[in-house]
Amino acid sequence: MNADQGLFVPVIQGFIEGLTEFIPVSSTGHMLLAERFLGLTVSDAFVVMIQFGAILAVVTVYFRKLGELIADALKGKKGAWMFALNVILASIPAAIVGLLAHDFIQGVLYESPELICWMLLIGGIVLLFIDRLPLKPRYTDIYTYPWHLALIIGLFQMLALIPGVSRSGATIVGSLLFGTDKRSAMEFTFFIALPIMFGAFGYDFYKSRDVIMNSGEGLQIAIGFVVALIVAIVVVRYLLDFVRSYGFAPFAWWRIIVGGGGLIALYFMGA
Repeated sequence: MNADQGLFVPVIQGFIEGLTEFIPVSSTGHMLLAERFLGLTVSDAFVVMIQFGAILAVVTVYFRKLGELIADALKGKKGAWMFALNVILASIPAAIVGLLAHDFIQGVLYESPELICWMLLIGGIVLLFIDRLPLKPRYTDIYTYPWHLALIIGLFQMLALIPGVSRSGATIVGSLLFGTDKRSAMEFTFFIALPIMFGAFGYDFYKSRDVIMNSGEGLQIAIGFVVALIVAIVVVRYLLDFVRSYGFAPFAWWRIIVGGGGLIALYFMGA
């Protein structure tokens, strides 16, 4: 992180992470584009820790519900065990591919702003199309999703390993196409984010542990972490009601504007 940028960079990047992690616009894509176009350079240690802040947002908002699920599972209630297994099942495909292709994803795909912008643009068009389809949901309760639906959603989640696709965007599209309603699709993506994000955090933390412990960025990391946590809590708390009222079209247009604007900057302005 550039010391000349003071506390501006951790605040802005923490805000971007918290705002975009759980909405279908790609947090990774936005952070990489902010680094490219705005010069908001951050270290790997910083990125790892602010992503952990976003993870804790879901735990904070759903703390009671998670506690109830764990208690029900310990009591042997079938519904709780089935839901937990569905979350794990939906997480396995992306976890395996992400682990095997980790270096290629971060070393090659993350270095292509053109790819990120195209994925944002194309994903926005797809999300807008899906949002307008007259789909009739068959599943409206995440605790009664069948196992095969969870697996299908997990396969869609693999697409999010490409920066700019968006993990929540991919899972939402897969959910809607295979019979869920918008609200439960959004809620399920919160829960399946936990094992994926915890796993990614653990892996990146382990690989960068020496850098993180000796980075000298304690204040910047702390600020970015707190900003990401607070903003993500607000997003997670109110996102379901927003989606119920407005659907996914606002996020689709957001993606189209950012992706299209990025491509114009890259191809015609030499950014």
